Amino acid sequence: MKKKFLFPLLLFVFLIGFSCENDKIQPGFSEDGAAGKQFNPENIATVEKQDVTRIYEAVGTIRPLTESMIESQVSAQVIKVLHVPGTAVKKGELLIQLDARRLTAQLKQAQEGLNVAKNQLKQAQKSMDEAKAGLDQTMAAYNRTQKLFKSAIVTSQKLEIDKSAFLQAKARLEKSQEAEKSAKASIRNAEEIVKEGRIALGYSQIIAPAAGVVAKRMIDPGDIAVPGKPLLIIQTSGALRLEANVREGLISRVIIGNEYRILIKTIGKTVQSRVEEIVPYADPATRTFLVKATLPETPGIYPGMFGRLLIPVEKKQTLLIPQKAVIQVGQLELVYVKNNDTWQSVYIKTGKKLGDKIEVLAGLTGNETIGYK
Repeated sequence: MKKKFLFPLLLFVFLIGFSCENDKIQPGFSEDGAAGKQFNPENIATVEKQDVTRIYEAVGTIRPLTESMIESQVSAQVIKVLHVPGTAVKKGELLIQLDARRLTAQLKQAQEGLNVAKNQLKQAQKSMDEAKAGLDQTMAAYNRTQKLFKSAIVTSQKLEIDKSAFLQAKARLEKSQEAEKSAKASIRNAEEIVKEGRIALGYSQIIAPAAGVVAKRMIDPGDIAVPGKPLLIIQTSGALRLEANVREGLISRVIIGNEYRILIKTIGKTVQSRVEEIVPYADPATRTFLVKATLPETPGIYPGMFGRLLIPVEKKQTLLIPQKAVIQVGQLELVYVKNNDTWQSVYIKTGKKLGDKIEVLAGLTGNETIGYK
């Protein structure tokens, strides 16, 4: 009968202690002296008082230090995508082949326009040569008639006729010269169109701007590539960094160039990082700043993984005991504390784990002797 009511009594004692000021478990012993006398610990430890630095964990995402967003410069249908995510590529290597038929036709049309402009220049130059010859003849005839008119050998009518022929020949030459200039301008314009056509045709083959690894693919054969639409993302360097959001109240504790630890829980590793950039603008929705910290080369870390930037906030004194000393009773935690010559159970509240030890938030005052098996 005594054992039947023992657990409700212990729970009642715990609830009374837990309901004290600030909902803290107050130091003290439970009233299970009989159980304490029967307890024979195999290990004995002293509750340690230790200064522990409180850490703020800023969540973030691992991203490549440098990456290239591959986009098309022209609108065309995708014929081939030659690489999948995870594939290493070299600088200048073909990534995507676009349909080049329309671009080829445009280039051919531009080349035909250039040939027409060149023919127009030849005709203009031929006309200019003929106009120069005609101008020379009419000028000679007009000069001769002027001399004869001064000698009263020819009439003024003949002088006017030769003068008119000279002026007409001069006008024809000027017109042919303008035609030559226009033809040369047409050639320059046609050459630019041909140049643009060749560049556009070159864009039908999308090549890697630098060596790297294909990180993401957003296009498939048959899709339409248009300017501004991402096709591939290439990680152009092996280096990675963590981009974390730090709340505005703690941003002053993060300094560019300082080293901080980064926890990557997925692979169970903590690595050192160096803060290289703090974006000087707070997100009005989350009230956080974006902090970028470089990562050392570590096996098992990939872009897109989750990480935490560990920022030291303040030091506080805490109590530490071995994790093995904590006994779970349902949702309650207790330890055995030596009281004179007996061992008595004390309910506690634990916090973070630090190696093989655990933080005690309430229930102990420090320097107690605890026993455990």
